Amino acid sequence: GIRGEHVDGGRFAGDALSAGAWGVLVDPVHAAELADRHGDVSSGRGWILSSSDPAASLQALARAWRRTIGCPLVGITGSTGKTSVKDITKALLPRHVHASPQNYNTEIGMPLALLSAPRDTEILVMEMAMRGLGQIEQLCEIAEPDVAAITNIGPVHLELLGTIEAIAAAKAEILQGLGDRGRAVIPEDAEALDPHLHDSLITFTFGAGGDVFVESSGKLPDGRGMAARIGTPHGEADFEFPFTEGYNLQNALCAVAIGVALDLDPAEMAERTSRIEFSRLRGERVELSGGILLLNDCYNANPTSMRAALEHLAGQAARGRRIAILGGMAELGPTGPEFHEELAALARELGIASLIGVGELARHYSPDRWVADAREAAELAAAELESGDVALIKGSRAVGLELVADQLRIELGEAAGEGEGS
Repeated sequence: GIRGEHVDGGRFAGDALSAGAWGVLVDPVHAAELADRHGDVSSGRGWILSSSDPAASLQALARAWRRTIGCPLVGITGSTGKTSVKDITKALLPRHVHASPQNYNTEIGMPLALLSAPRDTEILVMEMAMRGLGQIEQLCEIAEPDVAAITNIGPVHLELLGTIEAIAAAKAEILQGLGDRGRAVIPEDAEALDPHLHDSLITFTFGAGGDVFVESSGKLPDGRGMAARIGTPHGEADFEFPFTEGYNLQNALCAVAIGVALDLDPAEMAERTSRIEFSRLRGERVELSGGILLLNDCYNANPTSMRAALEHLAGQAARGRRIAILGGMAELGPTGPEFHEELAALARELGIASLIGVGELARHYSPDRWVADAREAAELAAAELESGDVALIKGSRAVGLELVADQLRIELGEAAGEGEGS
């Protein structure tokens, strides 16, 4: 029972016991109240465990269970793509892998993800979020990673940290969390990380000019996937991925590099690409009746991921128009308006026919059409989308743009047998 900003979780401990929970872990005040109400454990109502800091106790339990399992643990962080890298890594590694679900990547979510790992897990893959200095350090103290992967460094959380160098320092806490025993996976072109590397750190780089790189790539004949020959220090392998986005190919390189850091065979990883499934709202392709295609990538947004998504939209074959339904990008600080203006200019340079802005921050796009919220965006899109159009839906999490795709599915209907993630 953890006390949050608005709700004290300990209030629900009695309900948990009544519903048959084995036990509850709460602060001393709640423990005393529960003991008075439920009596001793011989009544069969479950154990009442008391802690002055239930959150710290949860984290200690997770660290103890991680040590009990004793298998290698991969920690993944980065400005963008960490969830997708986690999803791809989980699929490609030829072992019994337990990965954090969805976005269980905080000081509460990650311990819960660790505690749900089966005893026979062979590799743990944990996503690690960062809101400020010290958070990833805390997550590493819980998870004790053996491999630390940084997907990229970009202008995310500038409002909190101020500079790219400060963002790099916060992400680099995962490298310090390795101690002397681990291996690092980093982008070849991430110069901002250079001050945080040292000679005793075993490092694998990915991307052009790196240890893991794309030798050649192209779309599969059906147009719904991508073939890539990937070079690694352990040899080459031919992969057939169930996606076409260039940024997901970069995410896949990071995942393959993680496998290489674990001394796994790239050829074995290449045999497992059909297992790749992305978490919801990240790169979903939703084909609606009437030949309308939605690129539903609305889980979150920042300048780096927004640029990649717009470039992917521009590369889509379309009988009709390419339309961008964009929410604002949060936590960019004083430079926020400039980032929005630059991305709007990119969209027009790429030939995006119409830009619909959603929410106050999206006014900085100077969009062709502006609406106040996701509900209005759904109504506008349902009225304006035509056969052959391709529409990108993307914005910061607070805008709630998943409502747009969900409402369009209801109003326009999905094409039979379609709508799977890409």
